[in-house]
Amino acid sequence: MASFAPLQRLVISIAVLASFVTFLDGTVVNVALPAISRELGGGITTQQWVVDAYLITLSALILLAGSVSDAYGRVLVMRIGLIAFGVASVAVAAAFDPLTLIIARAAQGAAGALLVPSSLALITATMRSDVQSRAIGVWTAFTTGAQLVGPLLGGLFVDFLSWRFVFLINVIPIGITLFLLARLHLPEHPRGIKVDWWSGALCALGLGAVVFALIEQPNMGWQSPAIWIPAIAGAALFALFLWRQQHSASPLMPLWLFRVRDFGWGNLATLFVYAALSLNGFVVGVYLQQGAGLSATAAGLASLPMTILMILVSSRAGQWAGRWGPRIFMTVGPLLMAVGALMLLLVSADFDYWWQVLPAMIVMGLGLSLTVAPLTAAILGAIDEKHSGIASAVNNAVSRVAGLLVVAMLSTIVGGTLDLDGFHSAAWVTAALLVIGGVVSWIGIRRNPAEPVPADVAASGSDPH
Repeated sequence: MASFAPLQRLVISIAVLASFVTFLDGTVVNVALPAISRELGGGITTQQWVVDAYLITLSALILLAGSVSDAYGRVLVMRIGLIAFGVASVAVAAAFDPLTLIIARAAQGAAGALLVPSSLALITATMRSDVQSRAIGVWTAFTTGAQLVGPLLGGLFVDFLSWRFVFLINVIPIGITLFLLARLHLPEHPRGIKVDWWSGALCALGLGAVVFALIEQPNMGWQSPAIWIPAIAGAALFALFLWRQQHSASPLMPLWLFRVRDFGWGNLATLFVYAALSLNGFVVGVYLQQGAGLSATAAGLASLPMTILMILVSSRAGQWAGRWGPRIFMTVGPLLMAVGALMLLLVSADFDYWWQVLPAMIVMGLGLSLTVAPLTAAILGAIDEKHSGIASAVNNAVSRVAGLLVVAMLSTIVGGTLDLDGFHSAAWVTAALLVIGGVVSWIGIRRNPAEPVPADVAASGSDPH
């Protein structure tokens, strides 16, 4: 960050640290799930809720949090979010039963939702043009890195300390961020922005009810009123949320964005690709411990090749996409990941990581490296720069909802038990989701983001408000 001015370096450091804990806690928990189950009890349903309680509040409230940040000031909202995230992290670490843990995880997600849009807003408010782009690039690199190294860090804490330290360690970066935030003096004035609290509530309740039905359905069955009533009510509430976005003067999620071809199709591809990634991350992290008998650290190390390949290849893939367009990479990348997912079918009762898992992780890592940067470029490149903030927030929300829903359906996917047969079933579903993501990209993505926006695209993306 040597090329940035002192104030810009301070802002970037704050934005990266604040978001780092949010993204880290989305994946760090996967390898800790078996240890949590051993200590607190609960089977696969509890494990699903530990992951999804966090994702429900994070994905449902992240758009609302963006409006709150604009209305009440980025620094204030970030400070509240940091303190709340720290308190919730301590509550997770101190949990004495599954219910307490799940409630604390939901509180974590709600606090995390305050941090991500505030972080990006600080960058966009203090930087312009190429400096802003480079700063967002730094932020993206660190947040992506947080998601990828999460399983490894989680494994180390579980094996050498306790699963509780996986969450307790959040206090350190939060404390550092609060210290840096106290040194940041930015003039912030009320902007007269109306916060649509009702839309936030409809989204959160709708998603929560649907996820409850999906997770608990294997236990109670669809014929149970405790399942079909929340499912129908949740779907109705989310439909009402979408209706409100269409008719609101200041929507949390402007639906006109999806009329821009590359943005709409790119987010559809995001839905399938990130659902596959979430399913694979959950299943591999848990099965390698419970089924294959690996330690938590070894299970975390299993996905390290994907991290290394992301570091080595993703920036180059972004350059290639700028030259040849994102379509080919958004097609080939998911299809290559699908091949890697199918290679996990080689995993057998006579487990061997080096021949059964490592090749699959390498192939999936190559595919992921080809996909992520072009996908981001296609989605954000399709939207005018003045709407880049909300476009990024919507895409982030879509990726979180994708993970949320697929984890909610985990019991159905694996047949109730994450044994070897369940692991293979998950591999088939992962591959299918990735193939669909690649096909969607090939059908829908058209424009090279480096090219001028065609007149028809520009017209369809004009903000009616």
